[in-house]
Amino acid sequence: MLKTFTETDFQSTLDALGPSPLDNGTVELIVARPSPGERQVLDSAELDTVMGLVGDNWSARRSVQLDCQITLMNSRIIQTIAGDREHWPPAGDQLFVDFDLGPDNLPPGQRIAMGTAVLEVSAVPHTGCEQFTERFGHGAIRFVNSPEGRQLRRRGINARVIQAGVVRAGDTISKAE
Repeated sequence: MLKTFTETDFQSTLDALGPSPLDNGTVELIVARPSPGERQVLDSAELDTVMGLVGDNWSARRSVQLDCQITLMNSRIIQTIAGDREHWPPAGDQLFVDFDLGPDNLPPGQRIAMGTAVLEVSAVPHTGCEQFTERFGHGAIRFVNSPEGRQLRRRGINARVIQAGVVRAGDTISKAE
């Protein structure tokens, strides 16, 4: 079952994993959400400037914002919260990356490349929701949504697709010009 830790436990676990790369990271896991509550782990995905992740239900949601087509979460954060990879998809993010998603490394407007696609980091914050709390517990939501957690973007980031392309698990993720 999933870990039920305190914020201090989460921080200790994260500290032991060390920091994510600032320059060249890795796409660790790709997840589509074909319908509410359903998750499909993919080896590769097509990212489209209109549809976001092709096969994902993002465009069918009521509150569609172009700046929130794609959600990325740091793989070390989700590993800290959920443990093994098979527990990551319920977080609801499409891309889990070993890459520093903090605002000093990726300010709003920064472009990031992975595979043949390019994304642009949104200014819209990505915060934990009720479902995230149900799936991972109150300690996890406090960890990602604490003032420090929000500042460091522990819950992840929103982005939009600037250049359509294909991304594969194992691809490098880096800042783009």
